[in-house]
Amino acid sequence: MATTPLLPGSRTEADGSAVVRVLSYNVRSMRDDTGALARVISACAPDLVLLQEAPRFFRWRKKIARLASESGLVMLSGGATAAGPAILCSLRATVERTEDVLLPLTPGQHRRGFATAVVRFGGARLGVLSCHLSLERNERYEQGGMLLDRLAAMGVEHAVAGGDVNERPDGRTFRRLAESLTDCWAAAPWGGEHTWVRDAPHRRIDALFTTKGVEVLGCGVPIEQPGVTENDLRAATDHLPVLAALRVPGA
Repeated sequence: MATTPLLPGSRTEADGSAVVRVLSYNVRSMRDDTGALARVISACAPDLVLLQEAPRFFRWRKKIARLASESGLVMLSGGATAAGPAILCSLRATVERTEDVLLPLTPGQHRRGFATAVVRFGGARLGVLSCHLSLERNERYEQGGMLLDRLAAMGVEHAVAGGDVNERPDGRTFRRLAESLTDCWAAAPWGGEHTWVRDAPHRRIDALFTTKGVEVLGCGVPIEQPGVTENDLRAATDHLPVLAALRVPGA
């Protein structure tokens, strides 16, 4: 069987563009094997990590900061102040600003939010948004529209958004996002496809999306990434991560 080629490594190009590695990961409040979780993240060598279900309660900042440190990263934004989504980054990123956004609360549903930031890698400027959309289909659809509005209001030409969509690609919210943004897996499939494999049918409910103009060099579950083992993927959390390599144009 042929081995899946590796995604390009992070780098800054002579023309000011940058190759940026982005990981999206639902970490189930870090209730599982945090050592395995840190090993998976570290092996993927990301510049940005978009977390969902980050710790939100007792000592939540300390828990996220510890995961970042054990993964060779720093905490950028989110956590309880975004109702779960969070962003980690490498020291390669220059941070312009961050903002945590709480979405309207629907009675009987969980509070949702967005963790957002604007960062630069060399001459490339990038908006970043981590999300975890609702389990309820109508609320999820409205949140998809809020996500698009938030990206448009960030004042950046290029952006990446990712997270747990709680819906397969044929769902109306997923399609709403993919009509306005680039679904990274669909644009350049790499590695594995399905992010939820704990029961049948296996499905892709976690995704990364980019604005137009960002080149997707590859995207998928890093099942053959050196250092990522099946045992660690199973022990870390109940979702599988999504890793993408993106080429972001210079400003």
